[in-house]
Amino acid sequence: MRLLALAMALPLFAAEPVFESQFIFAPQQYHSHSSSIVELPNGDLFAVWYIGSGERSADDVRIEAARLKKGAKQWSERYTIADTPGFPDCNPIVFVDAKKRLMLMWPVILDNHWESALLVNRISNDGWKSDPVKWSDTSNVLFIPRNLETRLQEGIKALMPQLQQGKDLKEAQTALERSSNKLLNRLGWMPRVHPLQLPSGRLLVPLYTDTYNMSLIAISDDHGSTWTTSEPMVSLGGVQPALVRKKDGTIVAYMRDNGPPPHRVLVSESKDDGMNWSEVRDSDIPNPGSSVDVVGLRDGSWALILNDTEKGRNRLSVWISEDEGRTWPYRRAIEDHDSGGFSYPSIIQDSNGFLQATYSYSAKPQGGGRDQQSIKHVRFNKEWVKQR
Repeated sequence: MRLLALAMALPLFAAEPVFESQFIFAPQQYHSHSSSIVELPNGDLFAVWYIGSGERSADDVRIEAARLKKGAKQWSERYTIADTPGFPDCNPIVFVDAKKRLMLMWPVILDNHWESALLVNRISNDGWKSDPVKWSDTSNVLFIPRNLETRLQEGIKALMPQLQQGKDLKEAQTALERSSNKLLNRLGWMPRVHPLQLPSGRLLVPLYTDTYNMSLIAISDDHGSTWTTSEPMVSLGGVQPALVRKKDGTIVAYMRDNGPPPHRVLVSESKDDGMNWSEVRDSDIPNPGSSVDVVGLRDGSWALILNDTEKGRNRLSVWISEDEGRTWPYRRAIEDHDSGGFSYPSIIQDSNGFLQATYSYSAKPQGGGRDQQSIKHVRFNKEWVKQR
C-alpha cells in the first residue's frame, strides 16, 4: 500500500523538452530593437518593437506590432502601431492589466536625445479583439519623481569615493550638477520591460533615465489614471530594471549594469510594494551592459533571460532558479555565436505554461554586407532549459 501511494503521488509522465524559434519578420536592414511580448486574453500573442534608420537620432523611428493568433504557426504581417511624425518613437512595452485592458507605453524623443523622452500610455479596453488594435485612450504619463534631488545628491556623494578619474567620475559630477534641474528630472524616463501588477491592483512600471544613469518605478493605484513614483534607485549605472515578486511580497529588481567594473547584473529589493528600495548591489550574474528580463512562474520558480557575458551580446541565455533567485542552477543558451547580436529580451509565461520570449536579432548575411535585423520569437519549456 505504501509503494502504491508513492507511485500515485508521482507524475504519470515527465514533460518532453520543447524549443521552437522563428523570425517575426524576415531580417532586413532597418534597425529593429527593444521588443515586448504579451499574451492577450483570447490566447493570441502580441509583440511590439521599434524600427527605423537609427534610434533617438533618426526621426523616422516608429513602433510596429504583429500578432500570433492562438493555434497559428506564423506571425501576422507587421504593421505600424504608433508613429509620431517628425519624432523618434522608442522602447515600447505592452501589458495586459487586471481589468484585461491592453496597455502600450513608449517614450517619444523630443530633441533626439534620450534626456528629452516624454512617456506616452495608450489603452485598449477590448480593441485587442481586432487587428489592428483599436485604442480607446492615449495620455502622457506625467509625474514628479519622489525626492529625486535629495536622494540623488546623497547617493552620488556616497558613491564618489569608489570612482577613479575618468568617465565614471565625470558622469557622477554631471549628475550632481543636473540634480536641481526640474525639466531634466521630469523628462527622460523610459520603460524597457513589463510592468508588475500587485495583488492589491497597484501597477509598477520600471523606468530608467540616461540623464542620471539610474532607475525608479512609476506607480499607479488607480489603473493608470494618475502616477507617482518610488524613491530613486541611486547607483552607478543600474538601469532598465526587471521586476519579480517573492512569495513573502518582497519585490526584486534586476538591472543592466552601465557602470564601472565588475560587470554584473545589479540588484535591489523593495519590501513596501515598490515605494522604497534597498541599496543597489552587484550580484554574481555577468552582464555586458545589456538589458535583462525576469518572470515568476506559476510553480514558484523564476526565469531570467539575459546576455550572460561580461562583454558582447553574442550569447543570449535563459536561467532558472527554484529558490527565488538565491541560486540559478539551470542555464541554457538560446543563441551563442561568434558574431551577431542577440539582446533586449522580453519574456512571459503563457496560459499553457510555456515560456514565450522575443529579442533583437542582428547578424551579417553570408558573403558580408550590412547587418540584417529582425525580432526573433522563441517558445520553450523548463524541461528544455534543464535538459543536460
